Amino acid sequence: MKIFKLPDLGEGLQEAEIVKWLVKVGDEVKTDTPMVSVETAKAVVDIPAPYAGKIAKLYGNPGDIAHLGAPLVAFEGESDTPDTGTVVGKVEVGQKVVAEAPAGPAPLTSGIKTTPAVRALARKLNVDLAMVTPTGSDGLITANDVQRAARILSEIGPIEVMRGVRRVMAQNMELATAEVASATIMDDADIDAWPKGAATVLRLIRALVAGCRAEPALNAWYDSEKIGRWVLKKIDIGIAVDTPDGLLVPVLRNCGERSIDDLKSGLEKLVADARARKVPPEELRGNTMTLSNYGSIAGRYASPVVLPPTVAILGAGRIAKQVVVLDDRPAVHRMLPLSLTFDHRAVTGGEAGRFLKAVISDLQRPE
Repeated sequence: MKIFKLPDLGEGLQEAEIVKWLVKVGDEVKTDTPMVSVETAKAVVDIPAPYAGKIAKLYGNPGDIAHLGAPLVAFEGESDTPDTGTVVGKVEVGQKVVAEAPAGPAPLTSGIKTTPAVRALARKLNVDLAMVTPTGSDGLITANDVQRAARILSEIGPIEVMRGVRRVMAQNMELATAEVASATIMDDADIDAWPKGAATVLRLIRALVAGCRAEPALNAWYDSEKIGRWVLKKIDIGIAVDTPDGLLVPVLRNCGERSIDDLKSGLEKLVADARARKVPPEELRGNTMTLSNYGSIAGRYASPVVLPPTVAILGAGRIAKQVVVLDDRPAVHRMLPLSLTFDHRAVTGGEAGRFLKAVISDLQRPE
């Protein structure tokens, strides 16, 4: 048999989830015939046949994770040359898309205290020692601890392995937590002067542009290996969109040069495409900063997560009426809570403060 292996799908992707087989055993296929749809950390792609032939075996079922270089399809006949896993033909990008992320680091177990016998027991019972609460002296994990964990796991049932968008989101958050030196400052914008029906997200986008012009240091990318940054002129804002499948962050491009009407139509299309999982892959990367309007659901203040290489994210909380003091007299105004998280490796507290001040100043304008 000639074995075709999962090819290199580009940009460092090491695995893909099988979504749907487009052929079955016994089918005769031509070169470039789509054989299987797989979901990567960037998109759903159809992998074509590298040559014409008859399908002898399919490796894996929908939902399985296939790794780079692993057998994918077997064809009848003898192989003339070893298969390197390179795609022959064109890989078409489908409409179902998720955000990009590097693979997260493997969990560390070196600090776990236990005996070889207990480690063997944990392997036998399929228990991750990192999840076990030790009761032995000096933090030692005992056999009883492992058995107790195994009983609990048997009661709650099998683990739900994260797929697609949620898998990528988990990897992104792990990367951000491991790398970024996060700091958050919070304040409120008095938006009582806004006209009725003002679009909150559009006002926030305009305010972010004002912040970038006042303090460009937050519209930047940081390189942790070179300990350097790029301060960017173009303002491309990633808009966090909540979907049933997980968090997507499509990018609204060139916000500093577009009219408010153009931004409105672009934002509406971007959000609709994100919820329908139809955002092109190139529109899920390359943002220069991020906006999260979590207050549309609930919450006032937060510590939003900065995802490298960006250095800042603005979170907008739930708008509520508050008592404020104007000319030494109390008044009730609508207030918008803001939380600005920044990467302290690249941004100083003063830069973050000046940025947030400019954002608030713009938001407090009547028009």
